[in-house]
Amino acid sequence: MSRAIDGTKRNNRRAKILKLASGFTGRRGTNYKAAKDAVVKALSHSYIDRRDRKGDFRQLWIARINAAVREEGLTYSRFINGLAKAGVTLNRKALSNLAVEDPAAFKAVVDTAKKALEA
Repeated sequence: MSRAIDGTKRNNRRAKILKLASGFTGRRGTNYKAAKDAVVKALSHSYIDRRDRKGDFRQLWIARINAAVREEGLTYSRFINGLAKAGVTLNRKALSNLAVEDPAAFKAVVDTAKKALEA
């Protein structure tokens, strides 16, 4: 039996890779061999970066909280310590949102943390 080199399975597999590579620049978007490597790398990066995104957002929230808290005369670490002592269980995402959207409410939270630090 002869060997099929232009069969549909082969074409479908290559078409799938080239479809994933559409939009890539140069040979990476049109040449199967280059596209295959580019797609493997892109998919592995997207997998890793979905996990890294969580840390990136936490870093952003902490930076926002730190900036808002320093205006009130505290550091981020002392603020978080004060919240823990006061028993406030707001997460960093909520605190960051509060600092950006409702400064008055955030100031009340900062005052709560300051009172807990003094006691």
